[in-house]
Amino acid sequence: MTTGERLPVKRTAKLFIGGKFPRSESGRSYEVLAHGGRSLGYAAQASRKDLRDAVVAARAAQPGWAGMSAYNRGQILYRVAEMMEGRREQFRAELAEAGASDPSRGVDAAIDRWVWYAGWCDKVHQALGTANPVAGPYFNFTIPEPTGVVGVVAPQDQSLLGLVSRLAPAIVSGNTVVAIASERAPIPAVSLSEVLATSDVPGGVVNVLTGRVEELVPWLAGHMDVNAIDVTGVPQDLVEHVEQLAAENVKRVHRAPDADPFSPAAQSPYEIAALMELKTVWHPMGA
Repeated sequence: MTTGERLPVKRTAKLFIGGKFPRSESGRSYEVLAHGGRSLGYAAQASRKDLRDAVVAARAAQPGWAGMSAYNRGQILYRVAEMMEGRREQFRAELAEAGASDPSRGVDAAIDRWVWYAGWCDKVHQALGTANPVAGPYFNFTIPEPTGVVGVVAPQDQSLLGLVSRLAPAIVSGNTVVAIASERAPIPAVSLSEVLATSDVPGGVVNVLTGRVEELVPWLAGHMDVNAIDVTGVPQDLVEHVEQLAAENVKRVHRAPDADPFSPAAQSPYEIAALMELKTVWHPMGA
């Protein structure tokens, strides 16, 4: 090394649990390769203990997140989109290294989708809630509520847009999330975690794990304190096993409809509704 030349500081991709960036408790990591085979470094390989820690963090954060006003949640999520915009070139470079055919389009679509879902925070309750017609001296209301802690398995392709498309609708209503990032291309998910950590999203609302999908998914599906799971990114040969594990505590199991990830059909208020519960309230009428 010549005088004056410096070595760059290499990035170490860690987990994101409870608003912090721990290494895996197992000490494991795995190599992340660019599309052409070049080494991009190493990502933490989460263990089932890391997954349990993430569920604990998500459960602790859920009442506070759900208790915020819908307008406040929308403001916070819009702030995330602002910060993603500020890191646009970083995301574009990471998607290019992962082999995305049009990385600029992928970043723009991810930011736009985040903004679109953020706008639903203070609208989804009016869209889904109703005053039901009943024959009797009482009112009957249907009120949507968050499910609780949601497990998300991100698609392997579209490592940023795919994760945003599953993550954003889950947290809009007040759920908290434990997400398993794309195993092949986890770096964009780690960068999104850094955006979340430096925005106003409370710690524990979103927890992101990197590692082996086949190792982590069964523990996520079988965890008794996870209320729902989005299996969009689960390999087809694991889906039946995941559904069986989810049935142990009657988890809601959701899979996104097959659609071009860039099309308007890939975003819908029904993706928010799929991870909510509907509560019916009866109220006497009159004195």
